[in-house]
Amino acid sequence: MRRFGLSALKPKTAPGKPARSIWWRLHHWAGLQVSLFLAFVCLTGTLAVFSYELDWATRPAMWTAPVHAQDRASWGEVLEAAREAAPEGSAFNIYRPLHPLSTYDAVGRAGGENTHYYIHPGTAELTGTGGWFGFQRFLRNTHRHLMLPVPIGVSIVSLAAILLGVTLVTSFWVYKRWWRGFLRWPKGRTLRALIGDIHRLAGLWSLWFVALICLTGYWYLAEQWGLDAPSANTRPALIEATPVPAQTLPSPAHALDAGLKRLEQAQPGYQVSLVRWTPGQPDRLEVHGQNGRALLVRPRANAIWIDASTGALVGEADARALSAHQRIAEMADPLHFGTFGGYWTKTLWFLFGAILTGLSATGAMIYVLRIAKTEREEPGWISGLARLWNKMGRARWLAAALIVLPFGLAPFVL
Repeated sequence: MRRFGLSALKPKTAPGKPARSIWWRLHHWAGLQVSLFLAFVCLTGTLAVFSYELDWATRPAMWTAPVHAQDRASWGEVLEAAREAAPEGSAFNIYRPLHPLSTYDAVGRAGGENTHYYIHPGTAELTGTGGWFGFQRFLRNTHRHLMLPVPIGVSIVSLAAILLGVTLVTSFWVYKRWWRGFLRWPKGRTLRALIGDIHRLAGLWSLWFVALICLTGYWYLAEQWGLDAPSANTRPALIEATPVPAQTLPSPAHALDAGLKRLEQAQPGYQVSLVRWTPGQPDRLEVHGQNGRALLVRPRANAIWIDASTGALVGEADARALSAHQRIAEMADPLHFGTFGGYWTKTLWFLFGAILTGLSATGAMIYVLRIAKTEREEPGWISGLARLWNKMGRARWLAAALIVLPFGLAPFVL
């Protein structure tokens, strides 16, 4: 019990003082023992919200001047440019620019290697290439599964969500009359009191966010252990209102543009997020996007398949037809990363992710200062961190190893 810090659950009080409640001890144990690892998971998840932007900031080939909508190259021209730039036989996922100053991102795969090909949104010219290893891939893979095999890594990361849920539930007993604290501005007279006030205020305002992150984390764990939903990318037959003549077009790029015109007529306002081209299935082009028919689903839930010879719409995945199980699966990512509302929700998720990371740090600081007060001493930063490290028990070595592990594995798995 003592080995992993569980001795903190035993009541330890000075003579004459009331024993701490089991809720307080559980809150303290769950927060302290995993504070290091929990802060790391929260930090990587927070940064992952803007991982695309971090890649953009460090890769000049992704930079471009704003291009008006009417002056943009067609998706077909972008596909043609990507096929010309990549080795023959490459499969592609082509992503639309996420903001006006960015290029199209065509991720090509040939010979087992992934490469980014950046295509100018106005001229459809190649502006440069980028390696698969980058901020986006590192942060996403680290936050999700620590670069480990997915079932193992997701299970370990989900343990942080479980203990975060313990701190959430116990906080309602630890913070007496918590509902009165939403507008109570921090004004502690001592450092410990001030940090405690900040910790409580930040925790109260982020209750909804903590609950959301916990629930989606539990869902990811359930998916890995047998409760994953059937794929939303089914391809039922699509009957078009206007029959398409059986006319072969010059190239898949022409067929893509023709198919997207038909799609705009069938589903006005459909916003394309991704176009997938697979040479192994040369008769099909797969399009993902949003059409406003179903909220909080990934673009793949609204997939469209286009005949690569004629431009006919030959298949559709309608998010409105998803089962409740599938709908939960499609909602998890948009809710976990806040991508469903563009930069408004991404910024909000980033801010609350930073607050959640800070809650791990301030909770540990409160513990160090409380112990220092009991022992009547003023700890410096070094002695305070050393004391915190020792109080984490032997689990601290496992937490430190899990934090270092992704940096060591990344060059081999990305």
